[in-house]
Amino acid sequence: MTTDEVKKLYGNKIRVRACGLLMEDDGILLVRHSNIGDSGDLWLPPGGGMNYGESLEACLLREFYEETGLKVEAGPLKFVYQFIKPPFHAVEFFFEVNNPKGTLQKGYDPEMSMKKQIIQEVRHVTFSEISIIPLQHLHGIFAHCEPPSLIKGLTGLYTGGVT
Repeated sequence: MTTDEVKKLYGNKIRVRACGLLMEDDGILLVRHSNIGDSGDLWLPPGGGMNYGESLEACLLREFYEETGLKVEAGPLKFVYQFIKPPFHAVEFFFEVNNPKGTLQKGYDPEMSMKKQIIQEVRHVTFSEISIIPLQHLHGIFAHCEPPSLIKGLTGLYTGGVT
């Protein structure tokens, strides 16, 4: 899928997303997407857009499974991140997730055909690895936590992009 196709699919509307933080002492589970915005590849925690009539928790569990193959339990809400950089506008709710079950695998995005999937990789990324990835290739929340391990303690509302 090209960047223009991603912009057409997700741009020019407000998206409400639920995202999961599956953390270990030395890192966090991240998904690498291609063709997101102008920077190319982007590493971000598993998650995605809510469907009409779906709760945040149900969205979180569905999206986490779709992207990683893991079934998890929703933990507490940790923080909210709002991203506004036209044509993208998202409000993302980040939850701690626990008790992963299943086999970790590269998942899929059901809104895209199998030939145009943008998920490239799913894996545990150590905080030392995250610290050397350029910020334009990381979810914007990482601009608010230096070193990256501080993501474990974030609470409140954070903003990225153009406000």
